[in-house]
Amino acid sequence: MLTSYPVKILLLLELAVQGERAPLEWLLENGYPELAAFANAIRKDRDAFVWLMRHGYPDLAALTSAIEDDYEAYKWLKENNRDFYIVLADAVQPKDYAVEYLRENKLEIFLRLCVVIKAVKDQQADDAWDYHKSNPYS
Repeated sequence: MLTSYPVKILLLLELAVQGERAPLEWLLENGYPELAAFANAIRKDRDAFVWLMRHGYPDLAALTSAIEDDYEAYKWLKENNRDFYIVLADAVQPKDYAVEYLRENKLEIFLRLCVVIKAVKDQQADDAWDYHKSNPYS
């Protein structure tokens, strides 16, 4: 569960989600490969998503998919009592109740992470519509 990691590790995760290489490598080399894979899966790395599934982190894989509005992943999180991950997926959207929950419970690090994930997702959506970024021949 993401809440079990120290704040400094979650700050490195935040940087890795933003695409910074050094924090990602640090996570990989220092016993947090699941967080490195999660960061890469958020950035649409299919191999990272598969790694999460194969190495015992289906909850992080489902969170990644739920953030993308995958109903089945959201349903899986509910059925497996991953309520906090549902809050995170909703906070990325951002849904008011989820943002308020994180604020009220003084979970600022997760608010920050959700803001970063939303920015990455928004950029990915923008890039998908940019001919120059999506055209493999440009």
